[in-house]
Amino acid sequence: MFVRIVIAAVFVSLYCWAPTTQAVHADQFGTTVSMSIKGSATYYVPVEFDGIAGNELMVDTGSDYVTINEKTFDLLKERGKVDFVKQVGGTMADGTSVSVPIYRIAKLNIGCCCIVHDVEAAVFEGTERQILGLSALKKVAPFALSVDPASLILSDCKTQPLDLAKN
Repeated sequence: MFVRIVIAAVFVSLYCWAPTTQAVHADQFGTTVSMSIKGSATYYVPVEFDGIAGNELMVDTGSDYVTINEKTFDLLKERGKVDFVKQVGGTMADGTSVSVPIYRIAKLNIGCCCIVHDVEAAVFEGTERQILGLSALKKVAPFALSVDPASLILSDCKTQPLDLAKN
């Protein structure tokens, strides 16, 4: 009995994150985004950064921030779509210490239809991998991860009607 409870607690903590202690109900999850699997157990979702499409971010609930590479940052900066917030120090997975700038991105679209505003993102030099971390995921909590089918299930998404005048 004890083993079942521990396994259930681990499952809930890994696959469902809610900012409060209130019960999570299936009807709270309004948006499902398909994830692609790359490598061993790494999941990616399509993301558009304030009009810059074609990005895939690795879903990482262990990362405090969305992480973008210099190429994405430069495109956002050229368009005036980022604001400097602060400099933070941290420790990388390999134990090295780094100082990283944090910028606010006005709008992030996860998948096709989950708009998140004012997301803080860390900018790392010399990396191509971009990460969907907790600075965005907390804004769409509670959320859940499904491995079969591979999908990210989000709550509290803002949607934006398609602007046909742009086409």
